[in-house]
Amino acid sequence: MIDVIDRILVSEEEIVRRSKELGKQISEDYRKKGTTPIVIGLLKGSVPFLAEIMKHIDLDIEIDFMDVSSYDGAESVGDVKINKDLDKSVKGESILLVEDIVDTGRTLKEVRQLLFNKGAADVKIVSLLDKPDRRVIEINADYVGFEIPNEFVVGYGLDYNQKYRNLPYIGVLKPSVYE
Repeated sequence: MIDVIDRILVSEEEIVRRSKELGKQISEDYRKKGTTPIVIGLLKGSVPFLAEIMKHIDLDIEIDFMDVSSYDGAESVGDVKINKDLDKSVKGESILLVEDIVDTGRTLKEVRQLLFNKGAADVKIVSLLDKPDRRVIEINADYVGFEIPNEFVVGYGLDYNQKYRNLPYIGVLKPSVYE
């Protein structure tokens, strides 16, 4: 698997260190607000980051998952199909949405709006990675692990054709793999 990686962009140690920092900030922010969030991971990419960051959130959180897919056709840009919905109602709840990467912003914007439509009191976003050069829809995460350049990255939940999610770091995929 290592032979497909051009270089390591973010090491496992850096991810753990930043997750501790983000967990502390998230805990402080929600304490100040006097609320406890339902932490919602977007499948499948967010799972490793969710597993790491939740260890560092010092609150009595609940977790849930959503699996969504987005269609980028000319007629349906931004449409989101829900493959797995939440197990409980979010009406009146504070939501912390966990994402692996903010890329174009299309799916994240739709999921955020969907949660508001379901009655969420507020929706904050924490993302391991932010790739602002690819943004098509204006949306920003409230908490960001790392801002990265516009390169094809895999590992720590991010995939190429469902592979490489289990790498313990964020690596740049060699172009020869996907070209």
